[in-house]
Amino acid sequence: MMLLPCLLLILSACVSATQYRIPRLSPTDRDSEALSSPLSDDFKTFYYNQTLDHFNYRPESYTTFAHRYIINFKYWGGANSSAPILAYLGAEGPLDNDLNVVGFSTDNAAQFGALLVYIEHRYYGKSIPFGSREVALKNASTLGYFNSAQAIADYADVLIHVKKELHAKDSPVIVLGGSYGGMLAAWFRLKYPHVALGALASSAPILYFDNITPHDAYYSIATKDFRDVSESCYETIRDSWSKIETIASKPDGLSILSKEFKSCSPLKNSAQLEDFLWSMYTVAAQYDHPPRYPVTIICDAIDGASSGSGIVERIAAGVFAYKGNLSCYMNQARDETETDVGWRWQRCSEMVMPLSTGNDTMFPACNSEMQ
Repeated sequence: MMLLPCLLLILSACVSATQYRIPRLSPTDRDSEALSSPLSDDFKTFYYNQTLDHFNYRPESYTTFAHRYIINFKYWGGANSSAPILAYLGAEGPLDNDLNVVGFSTDNAAQFGALLVYIEHRYYGKSIPFGSREVALKNASTLGYFNSAQAIADYADVLIHVKKELHAKDSPVIVLGGSYGGMLAAWFRLKYPHVALGALASSAPILYFDNITPHDAYYSIATKDFRDVSESCYETIRDSWSKIETIASKPDGLSILSKEFKSCSPLKNSAQLEDFLWSMYTVAAQYDHPPRYPVTIICDAIDGASSGSGIVERIAAGVFAYKGNLSCYMNQARDETETDVGWRWQRCSEMVMPLSTGNDTMFPACNSEMQ
């Protein structure tokens, strides 16, 4: 499940007005081979006639939409053997992006003879109410049905339907998810214990809300990852923010920084560079897994920069090592994704997680609500 947490990059914490979230891998950051591989014939797509509003009795609440779910029957031992059902709960993006990289389900399905069910989150992918994404995202009256409570009620309906269709009354259900999807899995088990026997919530910040978890915990841990690899690397990153600001304040400072970091288009302000670096460090820490170990790659490059290199040059060396051989490294032209649009609504309406950097991290001190 290491690749699950997560369909987006963090976009800094305080250095700009960007919408924030705990980092989640974007499709471009996932294993490109896994994403480009065609789905196996074992995956069968279905659509359930889903209720728009599970909690009210207004006439419009009974409006329905086509809700996509996908089943892999390959490993299932069958209803007669009460073989289990492993249900992956889709998070803030189209289901397509996860099917080839949800390793935990397929790794364990053969051992348990499990049926694999993947359910898309409403308002993403092909599970769009009101007939089109344009109408569904039009205003607060249509966006009001876009929340986690409705989503997990959707999942319950689909799973009950699947068990009924397959005559699998005695097949236990285990729900799975990562990051926000892991939060949904945990909440699902709490709210619908008659549907799911258990839940696996991978990298799920279910307690990262106000007055529950220390606000600086996330960035303190990210900092510790770098400091454990190299004290000098940590110090260079910590000291780099003020140096970047000093250079940016000069008449030609932004041009200097654009050239130094090989930006794809000229930097308009220092925040663009700081956002990029903030994102790179936090994503590297969160996904610091073998065989690549990105934190080590960054720090080795920073510490190994040629003698006489200044702080900014060392930071740039870390960027180039982490990103690989590219023609340019930031400010690429990019269209908004479904996740950009959808998560912006979710983090502002419901998933508000207060994070701050504190005084003991390698990031600039700040205190902001973000996720």
